[in-house]
Amino acid sequence: MFAYILYIAGLLRKSTLKMKSLFDTNTYNEIIQRLNNLTPQSQRKWGKMEIAQMMAHSSEAFKVPLSKKEIPRMFMGRLIGWMIKSKLYNDSPWKQNLPTAPNFIIKDQRIFDVEKKQLTELIEAFYKAGLDGISKYPHPFFGSFTPDQWGKSMYKHLDHHFQQFGV
Repeated sequence: MFAYILYIAGLLRKSTLKMKSLFDTNTYNEIIQRLNNLTPQSQRKWGKMEIAQMMAHSSEAFKVPLSKKEIPRMFMGRLIGWMIKSKLYNDSPWKQNLPTAPNFIIKDQRIFDVEKKQLTELIEAFYKAGLDGISKYPHPFFGSFTPDQWGKSMYKHLDHHFQQFGV
């Protein structure tokens, strides 16, 4: 009853979405199919990145959980990262035009086929690494993740950008 009152008051948010994990075989296959549906002519629905830049940006994100060495933590991340970390892997969709960390911003022009190949290889490496094979080091901004949180956050990141480009 108390939860219902809080929900009605807008203090609790009910989500009908169950966040997928990139460690799930069906989800991995879905992501690869959606990636293969992208073309050099794919147009963004929002944001500034072109299609090849988005794939390069997504590849940079995969380098974090696949890293074999610790990436230094950012000062601002230590202060506030823990407060917003769950938004990376919870069931609520990301808003459009969110700010991007400077090291993940791709400003130069990229080659579609090169970026698609690299992203495909990184997605496959992540999936094959599995829950026990990804980095145990903390995210440079958000801190420590469980393997399950990594699987959900990497799916959610790709899903966000694939929706940005209509797949």
